[in-house]
Amino acid sequence: MRSDAVKKGSQQAPHRSLFNALGMTKEEMERPLVGIVSSYNEIVPGHMNLDKIVNAVKQGVAMAGGTPVVFPAIAVCDGIAMGHIGMKYSLVTRDLIADSTESMALAHQFDALVMVPNCDKNVPGLLMAAARINVPTVFVSGGPMMAGHIDGHKTSLSSMFEAVGAYAAGTIDEEKLTEWENKTCPTCGSCSGMYTANSMNCLTEVLGMGLQGNGTIPAVYSERLRLAKRAGMKVMELLEKNIRPSDIMTKEAFLNALTVDMALGCSTNSMLHLPAIAHEAGVELNPEMANAISEKTPNLCHLAPAGHTYIEELNEAGGVYAVMNELNKLGLLHTECMTATGKTVGENIAGCVNKNPEVIRPVENPYSKTGGIAVLKGNLAPDTAVVKRSAVVPEMLVHEGPARVFDCEEDAIEAIRGGKIVAGDVVVIRYEGPKGGPGMREMLNPTSAIAGMGLGSSVALITDGRFSGASRGASIGHVCPEAAEGGPIALVEEGDLIRINIPEHKLELAVSEEELARRKELWQPKEPKVTTGYLARYAKMVSSASKGAILEF
Repeated sequence: MRSDAVKKGSQQAPHRSLFNALGMTKEEMERPLVGIVSSYNEIVPGHMNLDKIVNAVKQGVAMAGGTPVVFPAIAVCDGIAMGHIGMKYSLVTRDLIADSTESMALAHQFDALVMVPNCDKNVPGLLMAAARINVPTVFVSGGPMMAGHIDGHKTSLSSMFEAVGAYAAGTIDEEKLTEWENKTCPTCGSCSGMYTANSMNCLTEVLGMGLQGNGTIPAVYSERLRLAKRAGMKVMELLEKNIRPSDIMTKEAFLNALTVDMALGCSTNSMLHLPAIAHEAGVELNPEMANAISEKTPNLCHLAPAGHTYIEELNEAGGVYAVMNELNKLGLLHTECMTATGKTVGENIAGCVNKNPEVIRPVENPYSKTGGIAVLKGNLAPDTAVVKRSAVVPEMLVHEGPARVFDCEEDAIEAIRGGKIVAGDVVVIRYEGPKGGPGMREMLNPTSAIAGMGLGSSVALITDGRFSGASRGASIGHVCPEAAEGGPIALVEEGDLIRINIPEHKLELAVSEEELARRKELWQPKEPKVTTGYLARYAKMVSSASKGAILEF
C-alpha cells in the first residue's frame, strides 16, 4: 500500500509516533489510509451540510475496513461573491483546490480518496486533483437545494436575481422583493436549477467518478447520507481492485460527458471545466468538439433557468442514468467505459427507465434535435465563444444590433438599471476574461437585470467573462481571444453592428478587416486591475478560456 511509506518499517517509527499523537491505534495503522476531502464550511449554503456527508463517508470507509482521515478544501459561494470583487476569486479557487488537495494527498501518502464537494469550483478542482494523484477515488457531493415556492410556482436563485431587475423596473414592490428573498432558497444544498454546481455533479456521474444519484438526490434527503456511506464502502472495493481515475477518466468518458452535457442543457461553465479536467487526465478536449457532438445529440431537459423544472424533479424522473439510457437508444454513448461503481457505463444504466417524459423528454420527442450548448466563431471570436443555446428564446437565436460597450461589469449594470439599454441592443462587457478580470467573473447580475426589466427576448450580452449557470437568454461568453490580449472584442466601438447566428455557430462584427486592422494599430493594453497577491500571479499564468483557463508554466 502507498501508505506503507509512512507507516511500516523501523525508519517509519517517527511517523508512527505522530500517528500515535493523533490517537490512532495499531489496528487503524494497519488498515488502508483513506483521505476524505471535506469542502465543509459555514458560508456556502451548498456546503453547510457536508459535515454530515463526511461523517457518513467515514462510517462507510470504516465498515469496509479502512481508516478514514479528513482534511479540508476551501469553497467560495458564487451567489454571495456575485457582482463585486469577490467574483474575481471564484474561478481561481479551482486551481487552489486542486493544488492543495494534491499537496495533502501526496504529502501524507493516502491509499485512496473520497472527495466531498458540492458547489461550482470544488467539483472540477477536486476532479483535477483526482486525475493528478491517481489513487482509487470516489466522489459524493452534498446534493442540490430544494426549489423555493412563491405564488404557487417553484423558484430558484436565478429567479431571485431577476426579481431585483423587476424591482428596479418598478414591476414589483419592496414587500414582494422581501418575500422572494425569504422563500427562494429554502434549504441547504447547491442551488436548485441546472446551474454550474449541479451541472458538474451530474457530469461527475457521467464521467464515472460518482455513484448513481450523486448529481440529483436532494441535500436534505436521508438517501444522500446512505449514498455517502456507500461511497465510503465503494472506495475500498476500488482499492482492492486497483481501479484508478486514469482507468475511469478516459477520452471516451469525456466524450460521454460532453454528450450528456448537451442532453441536460448544462451550464456553459462545463466548457471551461471539462477541458481543464481532461488536461489533467492527459486527454485533449477541444471546445469545438462540442458542436460536432451537439449536432447529433438531442436536448432532452429544460431545467431552470431554461425551463420550469428543477433538479429534484430530474431525480424523481430517474436522474442522470435515465437520461443516459435515453441517449443510449441512439447509440450515442461509449458504454464500455469503467466507472467508480466497479461496473461499466452500460451495466450501470441498464434498466434505468425514464419515469417522467415531461422532465426527461424521450429521444423521439426532444426539445430540440441539437444539444444545449453551442460554440460560436467569427471575426469577433476568432478562437471560440460559448452560449447555452437551450436557454435562448427562439427569436434571439438569430439577432443583430448595435454594440453598447462597457469595460467592466459594474458600468454595464449601471446602464441597464438606468434604462439606457433598449430592445435590439447588444451589450458588450470586456476586460473581464481570465487575464483581464482577472479571474473571469460571472455576469449573472447583468443578465438577470436584462431579464428582470423585460428585455430578455430582445437584448443580447457578449463578454470575454463568463456566465453563471443561472443566466438565461442570448448570453454569449468566453469570447476568445479576450480583450486583455488584444482580441477583437477589445476593438469594438459603440454602435458597431454585431451579428449573432447561433444555429450557424457565428459571431460577427460588421466592420471591415481594414478598419479592424487600423483599430488594432491604435490599441493599447490596459493597466492590470490587480497587481498584488494571488490574482496577480493567476493573471500571469492563466491560459485562454478556449483551453479551459488552465494555469500554464
